[in-house]
Amino acid sequence: MSLLAATGIHKSYPGVQALAGVDLAVDAGEVHALLGENGAGKSTLMKTIAGTVVPDAGAMEVDGRPVPFGSPEAARAAGIGIVYQELSLVPQRSVGENVLMGRWPTRFHGRMIDFKRLYAEAERHLERIGFDIDVRRQVADLGMAERQLVEIAKALSSDVRVLLLDEPTSALSEREAGRLFELIGQLTAQGVAVIYVSHRLAEIVRICRRVTVLRDGRHVDTVDVAGVDENDLARMMVGRATTLTAPAGAPPRPRRDGVALRATGFARLPRLKPVDLEIGEGEIVSVFGLVGAGRTRLARALFGLEPATDGRLEVLGAPRRIESPGDAIAAGLGFVSESRAESLVPRMSVASNITLASLDAVSHGPVVDFGAERDRARRYIDELRIRVASPDVDVETLSGGNQQKVVLARWSCSGARVLILDDPTRGIDVGAKEEVFALVRRLAAEGVGVLYLTSEIREAKALADRVLVMADGRIVATVDPHTSEEEIMAKAGGVHG
Repeated sequence: MSLLAATGIHKSYPGVQALAGVDLAVDAGEVHALLGENGAGKSTLMKTIAGTVVPDAGAMEVDGRPVPFGSPEAARAAGIGIVYQELSLVPQRSVGENVLMGRWPTRFHGRMIDFKRLYAEAERHLERIGFDIDVRRQVADLGMAERQLVEIAKALSSDVRVLLLDEPTSALSEREAGRLFELIGQLTAQGVAVIYVSHRLAEIVRICRRVTVLRDGRHVDTVDVAGVDENDLARMMVGRATTLTAPAGAPPRPRRDGVALRATGFARLPRLKPVDLEIGEGEIVSVFGLVGAGRTRLARALFGLEPATDGRLEVLGAPRRIESPGDAIAAGLGFVSESRAESLVPRMSVASNITLASLDAVSHGPVVDFGAERDRARRYIDELRIRVASPDVDVETLSGGNQQKVVLARWSCSGARVLILDDPTRGIDVGAKEEVFALVRRLAAEGVGVLYLTSEIREAKALADRVLVMADGRIVATVDPHTSEEEIMAKAGGVHG
């Protein structure tokens, strides 16, 4: 008998069939991958199992006992824990408070929080996953990778029998991901069942025993991982062969003489050391670095989210002082954050999110022409294959990958001449990555200068004209995209000989 069995799960949203009679059975001690394109239904199924989504039909059992839907408390009581892709932390609270959220120890008959016990227990859970951090720090001060580790510690702080991991390594370094895999091995050895969602197919081949593939909300197949490779999994996901390399025989992008962006001695001290950086018009420059190398801080400083403390900046040959995102947009810069939550207005429509940086084009004075807005948005919805019933639906109803496409569509729509992309494919599937890559290449062909920051060596090499390597807040090397992964990783790890 399976430890967890979900049967006949149906769930519909307006205009979308998210799940259509999906079955999922996971054994004790098994790592079971859940695979599919963005919008295939993975996250909806995970949230249904975790009790945060109520399905239209279906049933679920843990160890043969029924578990009611729509109750996170009932799911937790049954031993179900979840790490969400879009983190569920409270930024204004400390690390320790977040790890034990909802279960804070108290004293004086429950009248006061016992912070001494809380912090001590939180430290124990963080040590378990190898994360050394001050539990009194506010989560708002943490980077994405650090928040991901806090979320994992939070999920493991209760007695978990079924652990749901939704893109748990999307912001982690290889070392941190390796530690997570060791922890998963320890849990499965104790009989814990793990449902693992990842678009990093190499991870699935490495740690999972079986994989269930969803497509358009339907169950495609469940197979043993031992009998497939990464290419097989990609074909099962999208129903066709895929590739993330440059298309064979693709014409080279035209070289241009102009400089799109030049930074000299650009720094946000003390974390971002002085950086010299130049991006030509129509050039794609990748920045690769491990977690904590300073990639995101560089991106945010260039876009004015964390204004530089030192240095000079030129955009399209003109000196610019960028102290806010408004300054950056006026200068012709666009920015895609590693966190979709920072880039989208959830309760606004898809069309409004796409045109947010180009309102002048769809407005008459202070009045927005919503018809023109929808028409303009439809072009990008079609071009990027954004899966949405209508441009008028709220962007928060879209899957993560489709939300990311909306953000990219915004800057394509705005006519930005310099595009800063911070891990833009974080948490999106192989098919969506291909579409993002195609858009980046097309924009570069039109003369846009692209700074592509990533923790994925393959992506840095696949897209770039040049690869910059960052470590400890500095650019430590510039390499050709044909440089081996091993050499790039060595430089990122501090070996610069």
